[in-house]
Amino acid sequence: MNLSDTFKSVIGAVAPVLGAALGGPLGGAAASQIAQSLLGKTDATSAELEQAVKNATPEQLASLKKLDHDFQIRMEELGLDLERINQQGIADARAREIAVNDKVPAVLAIAVTIGFFGVLGWMVYDGTKGHSDALLVMLGALGGAWGAVMNYYFGSSSGSAKKNELLARGKA
Repeated sequence: MNLSDTFKSVIGAVAPVLGAALGGPLGGAAASQIAQSLLGKTDATSAELEQAVKNATPEQLASLKKLDHDFQIRMEELGLDLERINQQGIADARAREIAVNDKVPAVLAIAVTIGFFGVLGWMVYDGTKGHSDALLVMLGALGGAWGAVMNYYFGSSSGSAKKNELLARGKA
């Protein structure tokens, strides 16, 4: 299921555990749960889910929050740590890259970085002229991909957020 970044960010804000699950191996299960909550069926298409979130009522958003809480409890009962699973996937990809001396991720990272900053620089340089929607979509896609590249090579801020939370609780 191919869900937009906007969909994932809305779900992440309303139901953070389900939002995290969408990006990992439990994405299908999370999407089915969201579809059941919003549409009353588990086999919704991406377009149906996008539309349902866009038109969600306050009651449906409250239902998603409860679903998120229940999903988190179920994951804990099963002994699943979604953040650890996602981080392990990244670590496995890095280990594979090292083991086979694969240059493709580095080449793609460089191409995405050059593409993102090239398009951004060109738009700033040529800023007085109107830019097409397609160019703006391309810049958005490259920006998202560049964020993923930075996360792959330098890690996410989730570990830092957990550290801050532990420090605030006095458990560090």
